[in-house]
Amino acid sequence: MKRISFLTGSMAVLATSLLMNAYGQQPGQLTSDKNFKGKVGRTVAESVPYIPERKTAPAGAPNVVVFLIDDAGYGTSSAFGGLMETPVLDSLANNGLRYTNFHSTGVCSPTRAALLTGRNHHSVHMGTLNYSSSGYPGYDAIMPADKATIAEVLHENNYNSFAVGKYHVAPLDEITANGPFDRWAVGRGFDHFYGFQLGHTDQYHPNLYEDTKVIDIEPNNKHLSTLLADKAISYISNQKSIAPEKPFFLYFATGAIHSPHQVDKKWSDLYKGKFDKGWDWYREEVFARQKKLGVIPANAVLPDRDPTVKAWDSLTPEQKKVYARFMEVYAGFMTHADYEFGRIVNYLKEIGQAENTVILVSIGDNGSSHSPQNGSLNGYISALDEEKQVAELYKNIDKLGTEHSFSDAPAGWTQASNTPFRLWKADPNSEGGTHQPLIVYYPKGGLDKGGIRGQYGHVIDIAPTIYELVGAKVPEVIKGHKQEPIEGTSLVYSLKDAKAANRHTVQYYELFGKRAIVKDGWKASVFHQPGTDFSKDVWELYNLNEDFNERINLAAKLPEKVKELQAVFDEEAIKYNVFPLADRAIGHSAGGRERSPFGLKNKVVLYPGIDQFLTYSGPQFQDDPFTITADVELKSTADEGVLFAAGSEFDGLSLFVKQGKFVVAHNTGSIVKHLESNISVPSGKSKLKFEFNYIAPAKGKDGKINRNAPAGTESIYINDQKVGERTIVAAEGRIAIYKDGIDVGADRNSPVSAQYKAPFNFTGKLNHITIDYK
Repeated sequence: MKRISFLTGSMAVLATSLLMNAYGQQPGQLTSDKNFKGKVGRTVAESVPYIPERKTAPAGAPNVVVFLIDDAGYGTSSAFGGLMETPVLDSLANNGLRYTNFHSTGVCSPTRAALLTGRNHHSVHMGTLNYSSSGYPGYDAIMPADKATIAEVLHENNYNSFAVGKYHVAPLDEITANGPFDRWAVGRGFDHFYGFQLGHTDQYHPNLYEDTKVIDIEPNNKHLSTLLADKAISYISNQKSIAPEKPFFLYFATGAIHSPHQVDKKWSDLYKGKFDKGWDWYREEVFARQKKLGVIPANAVLPDRDPTVKAWDSLTPEQKKVYARFMEVYAGFMTHADYEFGRIVNYLKEIGQAENTVILVSIGDNGSSHSPQNGSLNGYISALDEEKQVAELYKNIDKLGTEHSFSDAPAGWTQASNTPFRLWKADPNSEGGTHQPLIVYYPKGGLDKGGIRGQYGHVIDIAPTIYELVGAKVPEVIKGHKQEPIEGTSLVYSLKDAKAANRHTVQYYELFGKRAIVKDGWKASVFHQPGTDFSKDVWELYNLNEDFNERINLAAKLPEKVKELQAVFDEEAIKYNVFPLADRAIGHSAGGRERSPFGLKNKVVLYPGIDQFLTYSGPQFQDDPFTITADVELKSTADEGVLFAAGSEFDGLSLFVKQGKFVVAHNTGSIVKHLESNISVPSGKSKLKFEFNYIAPAKGKDGKINRNAPAGTESIYINDQKVGERTIVAAEGRIAIYKDGIDVGADRNSPVSAQYKAPFNFTGKLNHITIDYK
């Protein structure tokens, strides 16, 4: 039987052609890569190379810097009439534009999500803070990929992008070394990220990440704002050295001036004695300056002092001295942040990039915070009655603003820093919660120097403004996701035309059940009280065209206008995922075990070598009974160190071995109770257990629990032998909430106990830590 021979001649050519066509190749093409547009022969001599064309940014496209200051009211910065000196912002505003009718959502995570995407906060699932998420489309904190960030869009336009500072929009259960990192900054278009993940961090002992890694900078000798400016300059330096033809986008979001108010004494001392006249004087002085600058109407009237704030003249000398020092720290914190941002601006000038850089500064992601009446230094003092608080603050006045304080200014000052508006941060129904200054600076853009713009704007307008200014194209598809429309309105139409008619004419607001709707200068709003029936909410009505700071409620006179605007709110709410309304957004619902990566597991096992957790992203202890067991091996009785630590010197829990004894430090608001074993830990293998037997006390007639009521016991064991016990009170039930991080085998950053210095690494062998919830 004859063998079948190979095809030859025309039959072979035909067969080759058919095979090539089957693989999408042209005749003579010896590759299966469909994207190759050159020619591959059997040798280089028979081939034509193909190098894909690189993406390029639009010709002459400028760099973009967005500077977002945290928790700053309209009356803080001197650029808008405030008494906190900000010479860098003053210079940018005097050589650019001041937007006087610009708005945020009213609180941190929602504003940042809206700014970064150009969509409303519920539309990108950030209807509340990322650590208060719930299982509804507007509130799950899972920002959808079909609504790209500025970084993702600019990446498609050949920009490099850097996020430096506060991010605060990733889901809690994803903020771990395990990721996933899709919703971290580097997963949403940024080439690099350096900063922190939650709403605030210690300015001297920050919990920092670079890209996707936890970084340990201790022992740290720099302020966080300085660290952030250093890193921003480093990113720009690398980018302009390696790819000078590419523009960059820098999103720079400081921790300033959010609590804790911490800054070097040389900055707070700049204001020594300058606030001794008090907050009532401050409001009047700033109001006059704002009129002179033209950033509020000439016929404006200052609203009455909030009824919850005492008149300055009614205060005691001790109160005045303490409160004035709080404000000196607060102002120094702002001036220092301005200085550090100025280092970035100066660097751009040094490398010849300032002229071709758009700088947008939002002075606040919301209004100033509604802080405690007496301010705060630590949790212990804040838990005392008012008279005792002031006495303790007076004794500790030199600590204010230092690394040993978790300071926040009194409500009288934060109200004053919101001048000319009423109310505070987290009041989205009010201009005081949402009305922020915006500065636009672009030397190459031919803007009026020192121009004033009164067109209505919102943080969702930042992204489309950037796209139009730089000539960026927004692709229909990004990373395989068809993009939903931008919801903001570009402000470019108003840059060179102060009299241009408003284009952003409708905007809703909602947080924690408080809500508002603005249409054509009319505003209907409701201050919803948590826990009350939504159907019984009473709406207010303001004509912002004539009453920009909401002094005159017209609801009783114009009920039909209220109904009209309520209907518009409902339309917007349905369109943007606002429903269902909920007012349980703080308290025990903040963080919570169910939102962590561990969910409601009854057992968590942690191994040495694990990266630091954030307190909200790790095991949590919020009025829950639990045990923590350390499986250890001591080579000798000289071995010592921290086994497990959660929190900081302001609030936390630490299990450690020192001088042969097993010790637990329980820190509640900087008051530390130590429980030490009455015997030594033996050499060899041991199980060291901490048992927290929390029993919630009964609520009083006012519906609250007495913080000092007995609430069970905490005990320590060595190999199942009880070696120490003490009674605990209700105030000790919530441990290390939102302070510092969780460490295994060390206590990094700020130490829970003064009995050791961080990190106090454990020198024995730690096999694992087991946490059991009862």
